[in-house]
Amino acid sequence: MVSDFQVVFDCADPQRLCVFWSKALGYELEPPPEGFESWDAALTAWKIPEEDWNLMAAVVPPGFDPAVGGGPRPRLLFMRVPEGKVVKNRLHLDIHAGGTRADDPAVRWEKVLAKVAELEGYGAKRIREFEEYGSRWIVMNDPEGNEFCVH
Repeated sequence: MVSDFQVVFDCADPQRLCVFWSKALGYELEPPPEGFESWDAALTAWKIPEEDWNLMAAVVPPGFDPAVGGGPRPRLLFMRVPEGKVVKNRLHLDIHAGGTRADDPAVRWEKVLAKVAELEGYGAKRIREFEEYGSRWIVMNDPEGNEFCVH
Protein backbone atom coordinates (compact mmCIF):
# COMPACT_ATOMS: atom_id res chain seq x y z
CA MET A 1 0.00 0.00 0.00
CA VAL A 2 1.28 3.49 -0.87
CA SER A 3 1.52 5.92 2.05
CA ASP A 4 0.46 9.53 1.74
CA PHE A 5 3.24 11.95 2.68
CA GLN A 6 4.25 15.60 2.66
CA VAL A 7 7.65 17.27 2.31
CA VAL A 8 8.59 19.53 5.23
CA PHE A 9 11.03 22.44 5.05
CA ASP A 10 12.54 24.06 8.14
CA CYS A 11 12.75 27.79 7.52
CA ALA A 12 12.70 31.28 8.99
CA ASP A 13 9.64 32.63 7.15
CA PRO A 14 7.02 30.03 6.16
CA GLN A 15 4.75 32.50 4.36
CA ARG A 16 7.60 33.81 2.19
CA LEU A 17 8.64 30.33 1.12
CA CYS A 18 5.02 29.34 0.45
CA VAL A 19 4.69 32.23 -1.97
CA PHE A 20 7.98 31.30 -3.70
CA TRP A 21 7.27 27.57 -4.01
CA SER A 22 3.66 28.08 -5.09
CA LYS A 23 4.95 30.13 -8.02
CA ALA A 24 7.89 27.82 -8.72
CA LEU A 25 5.77 24.66 -8.88
CA GLY A 26 2.37 25.96 -9.95
CA TYR A 27 1.03 25.01 -6.51
CA GLU A 28 -1.58 26.92 -4.52
CA LEU A 29 -1.45 28.34 -1.02
CA GLU A 30 -3.31 25.86 1.16
CA PRO A 31 -6.87 27.10 1.60
CA PRO A 32 -8.20 27.69 5.11
CA PRO A 33 -10.02 24.83 6.85
CA GLU A 34 -13.67 24.25 6.04
CA GLY A 35 -15.91 26.72 7.82
CA PHE A 36 -13.38 29.58 7.79
CA GLU A 37 -13.11 32.37 5.23
CA SER A 38 -9.38 32.88 5.91
CA TRP A 39 -6.45 31.50 7.87
CA ASP A 40 -6.58 34.64 10.04
CA ALA A 41 -10.17 33.78 10.99
CA ALA A 42 -9.24 30.16 11.77
CA LEU A 43 -6.20 31.09 13.84
CA THR A 44 -8.21 33.69 15.74
CA ALA A 45 -10.97 31.16 16.47
CA TRP A 46 -8.37 28.65 17.64
CA LYS A 47 -6.90 31.33 19.95
CA ILE A 48 -3.44 31.12 18.38
CA PRO A 49 -1.46 34.24 19.40
CA GLU A 50 -0.88 36.53 16.42
CA GLU A 51 2.93 36.31 16.83
CA ASP A 52 2.61 32.57 16.09
CA TRP A 53 0.51 32.90 12.93
CA ASN A 54 3.59 32.35 10.75
CA LEU A 55 4.83 29.22 12.58
CA MET A 56 3.87 27.09 9.60
CA ALA A 57 2.20 27.33 6.23
CA ALA A 58 1.67 24.97 3.32
CA VAL A 59 1.27 24.84 -0.43
CA VAL A 60 -0.68 22.16 -2.24
CA PRO A 61 -0.99 21.02 -5.85
CA PRO A 62 -4.12 22.14 -7.72
CA GLY A 63 -7.00 19.80 -6.91
CA PHE A 64 -5.44 18.65 -3.63
CA ASP A 65 -8.08 17.09 -1.38
CA PRO A 66 -6.91 16.15 2.12
CA ALA A 67 -10.20 14.32 2.70
CA VAL A 68 -9.20 11.66 0.16
CA GLY A 69 -5.53 11.39 1.03
CA GLY A 70 -4.15 14.36 -0.87
CA GLY A 71 -3.36 13.99 -4.51
CA PRO A 72 -0.80 12.85 -7.04
CA ARG A 73 1.83 15.28 -5.76
CA PRO A 74 2.80 15.99 -2.15
CA ARG A 75 1.82 18.88 0.06
CA LEU A 76 4.79 21.07 1.02
CA LEU A 77 4.81 22.26 4.63
CA PHE A 78 7.08 25.08 5.80
CA MET A 79 7.82 25.23 9.54
CA ARG A 80 9.53 28.11 11.31
CA VAL A 81 12.57 27.03 13.29
CA PRO A 82 14.91 29.19 15.40
CA GLU A 83 18.17 28.08 13.80
CA GLY A 84 19.34 29.12 10.35
CA LYS A 85 20.49 26.84 7.55
CA VAL A 86 24.18 26.01 7.94
CA VAL A 87 25.00 23.10 5.60
CA LYS A 88 24.00 21.72 2.22
CA ASN A 89 20.60 20.04 1.99
CA ARG A 90 20.61 16.24 2.16
CA LEU A 91 17.31 16.25 0.26
CA HIS A 92 16.26 18.62 -2.50
CA LEU A 93 13.57 19.12 -5.10
CA ASP A 94 14.18 18.86 -8.85
CA ILE A 95 12.00 20.97 -11.12
CA HIS A 96 11.63 19.26 -14.50
CA ALA A 97 11.15 22.23 -16.81
CA GLY A 98 12.90 21.07 -19.98
CA GLY A 99 10.75 18.21 -21.16
CA THR A 100 11.78 14.63 -21.85
CA ARG A 101 14.97 13.10 -23.28
CA ALA A 102 13.03 12.54 -26.51
CA ASP A 103 12.84 16.33 -26.99
CA ASP A 104 15.55 18.27 -28.81
CA PRO A 105 18.37 19.03 -26.29
CA ALA A 106 18.67 22.66 -27.42
CA VAL A 107 14.93 23.21 -26.95
CA ARG A 108 15.04 21.50 -23.55
CA TRP A 109 17.90 23.76 -22.44
CA GLU A 110 16.06 26.89 -23.57
CA LYS A 111 13.08 25.81 -21.46
CA VAL A 112 15.38 25.26 -18.46
CA LEU A 113 16.93 28.70 -18.89
CA ALA A 114 13.47 30.28 -19.16
CA LYS A 115 12.38 28.59 -15.91
CA VAL A 116 15.60 29.65 -14.18
CA ALA A 117 14.99 33.28 -15.22
CA GLU A 118 11.40 33.04 -13.95
CA LEU A 119 12.59 31.66 -10.60
CA GLU A 120 15.23 34.37 -10.28
CA GLY A 121 12.36 36.84 -10.65
CA TYR A 122 10.72 35.24 -7.58
CA GLY A 123 13.89 35.53 -5.48
CA ALA A 124 15.86 32.35 -6.30
CA LYS A 125 19.60 32.52 -6.98
CA ARG A 126 21.52 30.55 -9.60
CA ILE A 127 24.43 28.69 -7.98
CA ARG A 128 26.05 26.55 -10.68
CA GLU A 129 25.46 24.66 -13.89
CA PHE A 130 26.19 20.98 -14.51
CA GLU A 131 26.44 18.79 -17.58
CA GLU A 132 26.96 15.08 -17.08
CA TYR A 133 26.04 11.89 -18.97
CA GLY A 134 23.94 13.75 -21.52
CA SER A 135 22.00 15.78 -18.94
CA ARG A 136 22.25 19.45 -18.07
CA TRP A 137 20.84 21.18 -15.02
CA ILE A 138 21.23 24.28 -12.89
CA VAL A 139 21.50 24.26 -9.10
CA MET A 140 19.68 27.14 -7.44
CA ASN A 141 18.86 28.42 -3.95
CA ASP A 142 15.34 29.41 -2.90
CA PRO A 143 14.98 32.72 -0.99
CA GLU A 144 16.23 31.08 2.23
CA GLY A 145 19.16 29.23 0.67
CA ASN A 146 17.65 25.76 0.22
CA GLU A 147 19.18 24.05 -2.80
CA PHE A 148 17.08 22.74 -5.67
CA CYS A 149 17.74 21.85 -9.31
CA VAL A 150 16.14 22.83 -12.57
CA HIS A 151 16.45 20.21 -15.33
